[in-house]
Amino acid sequence: MNRSALAIVILAAGQGTRMKSALAKVLHPIAGRPMLAHVLAIAKDLGAEHIVVVTAPGAHDVAGLAAEWGAEAVVQERQLGTGHAVLTAEEKLKGFDGNLLVLFGDAPLLTAATLRRLIERLGENADLTTLGFRAADPTGYGRMVAEDDQLVRIVEHKDASENERRIDLCFAGMLAGPVGTIFELLHRVDNRNAQGEFYMTDAIAIARSRGLHCAVVEGSESEMLGVNSRLQLAQAEAAFQSRFRTKLMSDGVSFLAPETVFLSADTTIEADVTIGPYVVFGPGVTVKSGAEIRAFCHIDGATVGNGAILGPFARLRPGAVLEESVHIGNFCEIKNARIEKGAKVNHLSYVGDARVGAATNIGAGTITCNYDGENKHFTDIGAGVFIGSDATLVAPLKIGDGAYVGAGSVITDDVEKGALALGRGRQVSKPGRANEIRSRNRARKDRKT
Repeated sequence: MNRSALAIVILAAGQGTRMKSALAKVLHPIAGRPMLAHVLAIAKDLGAEHIVVVTAPGAHDVAGLAAEWGAEAVVQERQLGTGHAVLTAEEKLKGFDGNLLVLFGDAPLLTAATLRRLIERLGENADLTTLGFRAADPTGYGRMVAEDDQLVRIVEHKDASENERRIDLCFAGMLAGPVGTIFELLHRVDNRNAQGEFYMTDAIAIARSRGLHCAVVEGSESEMLGVNSRLQLAQAEAAFQSRFRTKLMSDGVSFLAPETVFLSADTTIEADVTIGPYVVFGPGVTVKSGAEIRAFCHIDGATVGNGAILGPFARLRPGAVLEESVHIGNFCEIKNARIEKGAKVNHLSYVGDARVGAATNIGAGTITCNYDGENKHFTDIGAGVFIGSDATLVAPLKIGDGAYVGAGSVITDDVEKGALALGRGRQVSKPGRANEIRSRNRARKDRKT
């Protein structure tokens, strides 16, 4: 047997009826990533040679997600219990001669560090290892009955006696051991229980009867949380966010009100970044060192460069790239645009499908008109440009380096380097007319009363 080789089977065929959702349970997101993807990421981190995801019939989206992560999918045609679910993956692992780790697709908070302890214990004095935790309220969990340092059996809550229900050591659902041993044991499991199902947990008692040593590796209860309802989904989200914020702070990120900030699983924030209250990070965000994200910003699919300042109340949409020392102010939106070094878009502006050159200033209320109802068009604004307030830039458009665009202008043609562009009607002033208009309007009002 090759003890260094690892295969992982992820059980993801549960119906999730308590979620009351048309979406498969394991596809509900935690930190912007499907729960199953969290488990697949761990499987990759552990270096598994084979990853098999067990799905329900018709769960094509689940199988598709598995394929995106390089895993194979196999269908459990009938929902006959966890032991039966693992056995559906047996054919996919034919010829594999290493250790097998069984995980659940609805347990997104597990860490690779804990699972490595589970696998490493196999190389010591254990034939099988299981993951357990001490539950504050063990109701509903399978209980782990142990003698000395050996696990004797696992009893499902519905089948447990009163004494067994007092045990606080609970089964987290993860099992590891030699692939041949696990499959052999599962073939011996029967369904004589309250649910009429083939429980994976029954393999422990069978192993014990054959003289095999089954060991328990304990982890924290918060890490073992399985998600079966919307309430548990919210609890898992809160736990993930708290853990991720703590890690970032230990890595040198400052949060002014950490409990108000929400991160995605792939958010990357470097040291010496300051995050204000009520900031939301969608998927695909990178924030470089020295940047400041002020309150109530929403960032999605964007990069914030070194020393940049964003917000408050700013939105970055996918494809937004802020280079070093860029300033994006309140109520601005940037989409699919590169804002180059030192440029400023400080007030109430929309910049989409564009380049804004270095040290350019975009005045308040400026918009790039990038969409004609059918297609998107590009606006290229050079370096050192000054765009006056309330300018409308109708793409496709190119504005050369050092150009000026007058406030209130509608610009439809390219502007040469260093040129002044005005696109507005000429102002006309008529002395005394204001008083005439005011008197006329008052007379009309008086006649109505």
